[in-house]
Amino acid sequence: MALHPQAEAYLKLFPSDLGVDLAALTPAQIARLRTLDAMADRRGPRIELPEVRDETAAGVPVRVYRPEPGGRALPVLVYFHGGGWAFGSVERNDAFGRDLARRTGAVVVSADYRLAPEHPYPAAADDALAVVRDVHARPGFYGGDAGRVAVIGDSAGGNLAAVAAWRARDLGLPLVHQVLVCPVLDVAMDTPSYRAYGAGFGLDADEMAWFVERYAAGADPGDPGLAPLRLPDKSGLPPATVITAECDPLCDEGAAYAAALAEAGVPVEHRCFEGSLHGFVGLPGFFDQADEARELIAARLRAAFGTSEPSSSAASSAASPVGPAGSPAGSSEG
Repeated sequence: MALHPQAEAYLKLFPSDLGVDLAALTPAQIARLRTLDAMADRRGPRIELPEVRDETAAGVPVRVYRPEPGGRALPVLVYFHGGGWAFGSVERNDAFGRDLARRTGAVVVSADYRLAPEHPYPAAADDALAVVRDVHARPGFYGGDAGRVAVIGDSAGGNLAAVAAWRARDLGLPLVHQVLVCPVLDVAMDTPSYRAYGAGFGLDADEMAWFVERYAAGADPGDPGLAPLRLPDKSGLPPATVITAECDPLCDEGAAYAAALAEAGVPVEHRCFEGSLHGFVGLPGFFDQADEARELIAARLRAAFGTSEPSSSAASSAASPVGPAGSPAGSSEG
């Protein structure tokens, strides 16, 4: 399949994911990169919501987005951002968190998990599970319904969502759904999609190798906490929605995980977006397919939560952009 025209235009501006020599980065340079966001104006508007607040969940910083006023218990969607386990933040993904709350009608709890290389595996995975456990333990704190909790993550965050889902299963913590967006589900990096799209398509194989090396830090690549595709028993996992991009090195492992879930009897819908690139869902300012994917995700989650489409008043809030946590639009990150 040929690249989507919008993907071609994107690659002319950003031929590689970070555009730097990762192997030469010092800790200070990594910290500096975390404060920058060349895509900030393409992540969508920071829509106004009735309630956005920063809290702590079992020691993990989180941002809580509530899409409607009042004390009614709403479903809860725990979100894990991408960034190769080394970059990204709640603040950088604030627009997506707001949009998820608006589209799904759920309280969104966005986790600022610890980052590698300062905090290698299993730090991020442990933080992800800690947030899920806290939502179940203190639903009233979040204005949520502990019987309607789901997880979502993109890229490395998709890895954390998948790991949190099987760990929650093993702990008896019910989840009604898991959404995995362009997820990292294995660390072998040996699939046909890696060979076809590992260079020149945004996310390079060399960059993924750097991310995996920093996060895994010598961990067994067969550990399902690092590579959930390797989980021996996938039965009883929550129903899933898996979103992949055709021209993404990670495409094949997403497809393989969806197939493995289905084989284990887990209800799953897999949608591969033709001609698109890794990370497209987070960049509606570049990709029209982002809105299509977000609507699919929201519909799947609303069905899992047993809720209707968001009200017209909630949808109209998209016309009212604000800055971080309710501050004026245009506030810079970091």
